Amino acid sequence: MKQTIAIILLTLVAIAGWAKTDLPEQSVVLPDYDEEVARQRLLESDMQPLEGIWYYPNEDMTLAIERWAPEPSHKIGYRILLIASEDLELLPGTVIGYIEASAVEGKYHMWLYSQRDKVTLCGPLECVATLNSEATSLTFDPPHWEVKLRANFARFLPSLFKGISIIPHVEQETLPVGFKKIFPADGNGNKFDKVRYL
Repeated sequence: MKQTIAIILLTLVAIAGWAKTDLPEQSVVLPDYDEEVARQRLLESDMQPLEGIWYYPNEDMTLAIERWAPEPSHKIGYRILLIASEDLELLPGTVIGYIEASAVEGKYHMWLYSQRDKVTLCGPLECVATLNSEATSLTFDPPHWEVKLRANFARFLPSLFKGISIIPHVEQETLPVGFKKIFPADGNGNKFDKVRYL
């Protein structure tokens, strides 16, 4: 039984490692990429709910999410492309991350580049992203776990840790950061091609 569990865990670790190695370690830049190009590419495809143009308020960026597969044999994923940013050193068309579907509907694995080497981004970090049911917001919340140590020097009570206990502590809930869809959607979250009655 223990051997079976060990084999399953090793297999899962290997799969996770394989999935991450498919991601480029550094970002690439698609030349001549702007909002008009992004809209045209999206309109010419059969858009999935995750695809579109998004606004990232925490970084004041406009982004596009489109389907991407590094090779035809790989499963389809998505890449996140920069359209516009206040940071003028980041070029439009820079790939800032990747997204992969999970087994849970509306939940995705997302990797965002976390480091910068001049104009190149590197060091992708993984988090879980959640697409709401209307496909108008994509939120993600990196884990906020802390470990607190408490020493019981008096040792008045018996302790499994012989005077030291480890207490996992979760920070107070905060709003997750995320993206808000701006195309194909209007300011009320309605799809751009949906008829609205006044």
